[in-house]
Amino acid sequence: MAMVVWRGSQDDVAETQGTLSSQSDKQQQQHIECVVCGDKSSGKHYGQFTCEGCKSFFKRSVRRNLTYTCRANRNCPIDQHHRNQCQYCRLKKCLKVGMRREAVQRGRMPPTQPHHGQFALTNGDPLHCHSYLSGYISLLLRAEPYPTSRYGSQCMQPNNIMGIENICELAARMLFSAVEWARNIPFFPDLQITDQVALLRLTWSELFVLNAAQCSMPLHVAPLLAAAGLHASPMSADRVVAFMDHIRIFQEQVEKLKALHVDSAEYSCLKAIVLFTTDACGLSDVAHIESLQEKSQCALEEYVRSQYPNQPTRFGKLLLRLPSLRTVSSSVIEQLFFVRLVGKTPIETLIRDMLLSGSSFNWPYMSIQ
Repeated sequence: MAMVVWRGSQDDVAETQGTLSSQSDKQQQQHIECVVCGDKSSGKHYGQFTCEGCKSFFKRSVRRNLTYTCRANRNCPIDQHHRNQCQYCRLKKCLKVGMRREAVQRGRMPPTQPHHGQFALTNGDPLHCHSYLSGYISLLLRAEPYPTSRYGSQCMQPNNIMGIENICELAARMLFSAVEWARNIPFFPDLQITDQVALLRLTWSELFVLNAAQCSMPLHVAPLLAAAGLHASPMSADRVVAFMDHIRIFQEQVEKLKALHVDSAEYSCLKAIVLFTTDACGLSDVAHIESLQEKSQCALEEYVRSQYPNQPTRFGKLLLRLPSLRTVSSSVIEQLFFVRLVGKTPIETLIRDMLLSGSSFNWPYMSIQ
């Protein structure tokens, strides 16, 4: 892995000088170790006592939104002598011991100014104050590969009607987005890879429906039927009727979500609740994943009650939409949108490849970013 050479900027120097301002602080800090690597702490940075090296590494990683890869088993030793050998595990440990990403972002704002727009919602509803969002929801939002407003804008034809190829391209974008989002949200990358694959294999179709509603995916029956595979062989009358029923169910789920005017923070929480399910087979730590689902549900409840105080039933209505997402057949979604793209390759194989290769994953429809 290439080493990143870093030279401190003026604000880094000023911040360091401020940290070491008093002699008494210096004397006190000599007895405190960095919670990340065990080196001598220079003070409390982003919520924890750390050395200057780990403070700067964490700040640089968060501000530049850097993504690292571990060449071992994601459990590399992080101490004073090995901290530079694996950036992935170093950042993982920074987060595990409680260093806060949002503290880095707040540090970029003048203290007298409110934190407006740092995590602006992407479907037109302004976020008036950062305090409406917990740090957890903020990280869920930041994990989105691109704003929902960009999902379909480049797929439209001049008359604002999406053709078959455009629909398939948009579907590919949404599936990739769901997996890439999961790879970057808190806690999910720390799970065993077998658990990650099991969770995504079970929930990808539900995440797909949520993404379809969030980006207002056009769902017209005729082009969907055409995209479903009439190119392969003519459908029997019974099969056409069955597909019509499945398409109707898909449309109903999308429309019911759109009718609730779900905002981006709510969509992020709903996706996390769906993803962290204990229904997946073979999970290694069911209790931990259940706690992550509960955390996501509590975050949604807190957000809804603060953001929509005049809608006391809103939280319940949102949760009640989730069980019905499973009424949308994953095999039908696969045939509707992905047969033209990947042929007979199982969608679960694609998901595993996406998860393991991340942003380097490539297929024909991923050329537009």
